[in-house]
Amino acid sequence: MTSARTPFPEKTFAILANAEASHWWFRARNRILLWALATRIGRFKNFLEIGCGTGFVLEGVSKAYPDVEMHGSEYYEEGLSYARQRLPSATFSQLDATKMTEKERYDVIGAFDVIEHIEHDQLVLKNLCNALTPNGSLIISVPQHRWLWSEVDEYACHVRRYTRSELAKKIRDAGLSVTYSTSFVSFLVPLMWVSRLRARTNKYDPMAEFQIKSWLNYSLEQVMKLELFLLKLGVRIPLGGSLLMIAKKNNRK
Repeated sequence: MTSARTPFPEKTFAILANAEASHWWFRARNRILLWALATRIGRFKNFLEIGCGTGFVLEGVSKAYPDVEMHGSEYYEEGLSYARQRLPSATFSQLDATKMTEKERYDVIGAFDVIEHIEHDQLVLKNLCNALTPNGSLIISVPQHRWLWSEVDEYACHVRRYTRSELAKKIRDAGLSVTYSTSFVSFLVPLMWVSRLRARTNKYDPMAEFQIKSWLNYSLEQVMKLELFLLKLGVRIPLGGSLLMIAKKNNRK
């Protein structure tokens, strides 16, 4: 599973900046991430998001935690230009996460649909572990299930889709202990599977996902609200288009 495309052309960030606030996927993911931060991590003084893109997630975290020091890093300056406009109070930097050198700096680091784009993901996870303060937490989301691989992933410049055991092992090998794990976008897996079958037989239009009817956008968001309700009840579904993990830094010498 590799991608030969050049990741994230400039126009992609413009599309994302325009779509995120109203699109079911981004809104639903933010709700799940904010719930996980509040219930599985708790208090923290500072927060770093790597691969922050246009700053949509970071803005949501900032609103939920107005007293927390916010940091965002992004490989592409095109994304940072939108992030700085969206959240002027945060500190942003252009960063290649494979070359990150900070040590024991951040209480919480988030990486949301980022490391699947990076060939050397194990190196990035190790760098993130090094950058966490003692007992600091990593919260991460990735696309799940190799059998869902399709032209959609190729266009998105994914290097891989993860299995739960694969991601857990890589996180442990980086020096972290997994404290929580769950799938999400679970009820929509049949729809994802059908759409990927169609992408194999028809010309894939990457803009179609941003041009869905308002009634469908609303309906998909309601399905995701039901998933969040079940997560709050403690239900963990093994199947899902996405995987969320939270891990704590080991401090054994």
